[in-house]
Amino acid sequence: MKVLIIEDNRGLATRVKLALGKHYIVDIAHTGLEGLAQAQAIEYSVIILDLGLPDMHGSDVCKSLRESGVTAPILILTATHNIASRVELLNKGADDYQCKPFSSAELLARTNALARRRERTYSDGKICYADLEIDPASRQVSRSGVVVPLRRKEFDILQYLVANNGRAVSREMIIDHAWENSNDRWNNSVDVHIKRLRDKIDRPFGTPLIKTAYGIGYMVDSTPQIMKVR
Repeated sequence: MKVLIIEDNRGLATRVKLALGKHYIVDIAHTGLEGLAQAQAIEYSVIILDLGLPDMHGSDVCKSLRESGVTAPILILTATHNIASRVELLNKGADDYQCKPFSSAELLARTNALARRRERTYSDGKICYADLEIDPASRQVSRSGVVVPLRRKEFDILQYLVANNGRAVSREMIIDHAWENSNDRWNNSVDVHIKRLRDKIDRPFGTPLIKTAYGIGYMVDSTPQIMKVR
């Protein structure tokens, strides 16, 4: 899962990234316009938004995100304890707020709560594709009833491919989904992770599920069924 931090204070942004980095892939934008562009191009689990940005007020960023169709939960970082101001932010589309100063543990807890809420909204059941089962809530994958341990990026890539079943996704699209924007963005990194996925998901079970879309990227080419969690 990916989190976007829109924060012009580079020290604070780094601190927040360190607090969340063990649990999420974290991108950082230092201006409102940069944050808007990233949020519209990439699907994030949570957006953490500071109000005091250099080019536009954070409340205007929040409003623009919602008007442009971005549905990711927005957590506002604010120094104000004024109730009316916080209510106004919630009315503009924010989901929660964190008053400064704050502890890393509290910020992580609030981020986790928003991410879980989004997971329940968009993945209220296990995804079954052929004999493959993906549980977004526990991030567990099994095939033919056998649990297949995956690393974080491997899970994110597999879930992304299945979510886009029947559609070829490019290496760049996979990178945007599963990598931080500050990392080296080499296409062959995707190929390496796909090979590892195939070694774990395909080869031990005989029938390949991950297909190469030559000249484009990768895909799974059938429609998964949704199995509700009981």
